[in-house]
Amino acid sequence: MALCLSASKSIAFNIRCSNSTSDPLPSSSVFKSLRIPRFWPWQKVKMGPLTVSPMGFGTWAWGNQLLWGYQDSMDSELQQTFNLAVENGINLFDTADSYGTGKLNGQSEKLLGKFIREFPGDKQVKNDIVIATKFAAYPWRLTPGQFVNACKSSLERMEIEQIGIGQLHWSTANYAPLQERALWDGLVAMYEKGLVRAVGVSNYGPKQLLKIYKYLDDRGVPLRSAQVQFSLLSMGSDQMEIKNICDSLGIRVIAYSPLGLGMLTGKYTPSNLPPGPRGLLFRQILPGLEPLLTSLREIAQRRRKTIPQVAINWCICKGTIPIPGIKSVKQTEENLGALGWQLSSDELLQLEYAALDSPQKMIQNVFQTK
Repeated sequence: MALCLSASKSIAFNIRCSNSTSDPLPSSSVFKSLRIPRFWPWQKVKMGPLTVSPMGFGTWAWGNQLLWGYQDSMDSELQQTFNLAVENGINLFDTADSYGTGKLNGQSEKLLGKFIREFPGDKQVKNDIVIATKFAAYPWRLTPGQFVNACKSSLERMEIEQIGIGQLHWSTANYAPLQERALWDGLVAMYEKGLVRAVGVSNYGPKQLLKIYKYLDDRGVPLRSAQVQFSLLSMGSDQMEIKNICDSLGIRVIAYSPLGLGMLTGKYTPSNLPPGPRGLLFRQILPGLEPLLTSLREIAQRRRKTIPQVAINWCICKGTIPIPGIKSVKQTEENLGALGWQLSSDELLQLEYAALDSPQKMIQNVFQTK
């Protein structure tokens, strides 16, 4: 389902011209009501039949109690975060059928569908929203039909007729190579049945990415997107090779964890860690990030931006579509500030050299293939 605000709808000027000096100037309330777009129409990104904002938002936290402390009481603010994002031109939202812990499995999809239905804005804006959901390669999904059924279940949870981008959440090549072909055939089938407008993959390394691209291409199915952990904390040789392959084949790179699960926000220190499993990870990595965090802080101060805005903007400047997670209005407002400007080539180099000088790097996803 392709459910962006155009610049013409984002700015509404109503200023009357007259030669009369007695005409009053527009009141301050008129100027306050003007909405300057976060980005311009020509900055939108084409992804096959889809047109998406240069940044999307991830919804992993929606329903996840273990890592992100989700509670039902958060739903009202989550709706506000969604509305704020869409009102500011964001139309790409990433989710997955496995997002949500325990009995809340699939909660992220349910909430996303609900928020779209209840969005109070323009109908066309609602219709332009692109949902990118991922289907888990569970061990019991052994046939193409079972994978198609997973797609149908996601459609039912979100109460929509078509998914924008249907993505294979991870490859089974590392541990169940025979299952892989059935999952690929499942992607082909859901595309041919019109259940999804485009297909993509997640956590695919360079070799597997080339294999699935050829397999799908031989069957007339274009591979439109590849999600990879991509940030100043995760810019290794594999990430760069994936990016080069995608550029050469016309595949869009969607950068997940552009803030390194929060390590690139500047909010945490070795003595101020987040609760739960993230705190254990941060304890290992944060002490070695000082060169990178110092550079981020320097550029943020010089640019009058925040550290997260600089880190996300780096991803955009590298030609990816970052999807930082959101779970509060404040967080959404801050992330939106990554749009509408760009780092200079010197600033990009400063950040990348600082990242290389930082002895610690992000732990890669266990499902990431070669």
